Amino acid sequence: MPKKVFLSLKYPQLAIDMLHEAGFEITINESNNPIPQEELINICQDYDALFSTGSNKIDAHFLERCKHLDIISQFAVGYDNIDVEAAKKQGIVIGNAPGAMTDATADVAFGLMIMVSRKMIYMHKTIEKGQWNHFVPTANLGFELRGKTLGVLGLGTIGMAMAKRCKAAYDMDILYHNRSRNQQAEETLNAQYVSFDELLKQSDVLSVHCNLTEETKGLFNKDAFIKMKSGAIFINTGRGGIHNEEDLIDALKNADIWGAGLDVTNPEPMQSDNPLLQMENVAVLPHIGSSTVEARNEMARMSAQNIIDFYKTGKIPYPVT
Repeated sequence: MPKKVFLSLKYPQLAIDMLHEAGFEITINESNNPIPQEELINICQDYDALFSTGSNKIDAHFLERCKHLDIISQFAVGYDNIDVEAAKKQGIVIGNAPGAMTDATADVAFGLMIMVSRKMIYMHKTIEKGQWNHFVPTANLGFELRGKTLGVLGLGTIGMAMAKRCKAAYDMDILYHNRSRNQQAEETLNAQYVSFDELLKQSDVLSVHCNLTEETKGLFNKDAFIKMKSGAIFINTGRGGIHNEEDLIDALKNADIWGAGLDVTNPEPMQSDNPLLQMENVAVLPHIGSSTVEARNEMARMSAQNIIDFYKTGKIPYPVT
């Protein structure tokens, strides 16, 4: 009897083909709309494995009701939507797709930095509004990035890719704060490890690449923004929950910081009347960090491989637990 896998969204065809070829019986949520938790719980009663994404709430309640599942393979790097400890207690293996979106997300962080420093999105809107008139020498000025200081919170694979781009393109000095030292970054980029407070105080651009945890939830709040340079840019391509959005809005209004570039918001999705969308020194994207053909295909491959290898060998190549 083939094992049954439920795909909570319509994932890239690569994953579907891999699972089919491995002999699994699969069912796909063709609507492309997230399934409410209770409905997903009911659906999963008839399946052995779940191919999930970050929009699925895999908490203790879900895991208790679905403790028959053998494996949940997450189509993402992050897994803050999953209660990993509860999964361990139920004996459910959790996998993810680490490293699949490194370049794609670093490109977005790098792009946001440039867009904010030159007010690109705001200036594009002035054209749409018919406000591109005559040349004014002192109007609409941004600033150049060459020689500035990049601060990275979470200098892992994506943070490292961002730092390399900034060093190569603009010869930026690299500061970072991590749970542990990054010897490679210190040797190849002359990166300097500093305390979180020093990261706030010294960075001209502060780029967030850490996971959302109890320690990082709301870490960028009023107190943090006040400690930053008044000319600093805040970039977040990690998770929206790492910054307090009301405090960020106030920090920009009060000129505590110069600008912000966000690929993640708090909450998501962002409402269309959010004041950040009208601010001159802000660029907001709808969480497109992994939105390349290459990244999504690699995420699909890794997530499918977790399920295939689990049933072949009892082990998975990309485990969370």
